[in-house]
Amino acid sequence: MGKYFGTDGFRGEANVGLTVDHALRIGRFLGHYYSRERRARIVLGKDTRLSSYMLEDALAAGITSSGADAYLMHVTTTPSVSYLTRTERFDCGVMISASHNPYYDNGIKLLNGQGEKMEEIVIKELEAYLDTDPASIPYAVRDRIGKTVDYYGGRNQYIGYLISLSRNSFQGYKVGLDCANGSTWMIAKSVFDALGAQTYVINNQPTGTNINRDSGSTHIEGLQQFVKENRLDVGFAFDGDADRCLAVDENGRVVDGDAILYIYARFMKERGNLTDNTVVTTVMSNFGLYKAFDEAGIQYKVTDVGDRFVYECMREHGHLLGGEQSGHIIFGKYASTGDGMLTAIKVMQAMITREQPLSKLAEPFEVYPQVLRNVRVRDKEAALAHPDVQQAIQAAQDLLGKEGRVLVRKSGTEPVIRVMAEAHTQESCGLCVDRIITAMRNNNLVLEGK
Repeated sequence: MGKYFGTDGFRGEANVGLTVDHALRIGRFLGHYYSRERRARIVLGKDTRLSSYMLEDALAAGITSSGADAYLMHVTTTPSVSYLTRTERFDCGVMISASHNPYYDNGIKLLNGQGEKMEEIVIKELEAYLDTDPASIPYAVRDRIGKTVDYYGGRNQYIGYLISLSRNSFQGYKVGLDCANGSTWMIAKSVFDALGAQTYVINNQPTGTNINRDSGSTHIEGLQQFVKENRLDVGFAFDGDADRCLAVDENGRVVDGDAILYIYARFMKERGNLTDNTVVTTVMSNFGLYKAFDEAGIQYKVTDVGDRFVYECMREHGHLLGGEQSGHIIFGKYASTGDGMLTAIKVMQAMITREQPLSKLAEPFEVYPQVLRNVRVRDKEAALAHPDVQQAIQAAQDLLGKEGRVLVRKSGTEPVIRVMAEAHTQESCGLCVDRIITAMRNNNLVLEGK
């Protein structure tokens, strides 16, 4: 992680942590960097936040002033920008979104020419420019000045692509969609209607300030109630830029990213499509997922938190399925990033092909109780390395044995240690977590009262 860019782009409160000047300079850098040999083509998308329009204008001005052409998809999803960058051979892609954050935050996500997260070497060069004289990158002049292109049609290409991926008609299924007042508000219903579903949509009236507010994948209780009240067969909730998807079964029960990974891994395995019989997960996946994979004879790899790390592992080893509990699911055959709409289509495919409701498909997967506590400490490295803390961690893991796990990790952005335990009972989890935190406190490692 750099000074400005984290694992998922440059994010901050609009015009506080992330300003118009930042966006203009990022645009200038991208336009210059990719136009060194020829005029570059850069595609931009945005979510529905009030500030996204402002940042889009600034980015486009920066790009064109440095001699590249800016193609504007307008309000669209992150995976659609990734798809168009890759298939239409753009030099890079930019998505303006703070994902699941509240409306007053925003972010700039950068994608390389393959639609993947931008390479670190380019990010480092960009960050260096942000801290130098803006004049170090020259303005384009005369016929070298770039142009802005209305690329609204790119979104329709993506919609057509999604529709083409379904091997089944959704006719006869009542499907609920929670658009989080975000990027899918004009896309989700179009796709599901075209596939034949009887579609019911909520939170598809964006105002610029209501994105993710009591809606979408981070507030899924609204969709749960909606599915039960309308007796729907299934529901899908997206986040602000639609790279995440969580599901709700016909009984109103949440089916999270771990459960979706389990359902689709089994579906692929049964058809001989699960490469190397392996799924890529993160350290935050529930222990119950690994138990369910063991029982199903499915292998798994574990990465650090972040869909970037999941995808890198998938690409390096050729795996076709990976994701996170939060709903970032990557289908490597079809996409290079998490895609909420694609995930919803694939879940429908499993339901229809196996002729089972979602509750039945998820039934073998048992979510283990979890206790997670964040502890503010004086020094993260010292707290984690202290012998008494290490001894407490080992004792907790020994107590749980093979029927649970302990995970203690540093926050990447705060002076915080995250202490988590998963086991058959909430009491066992709490006991293990308490012992570890007590060891920190007894050694004066904790910032009390913080």
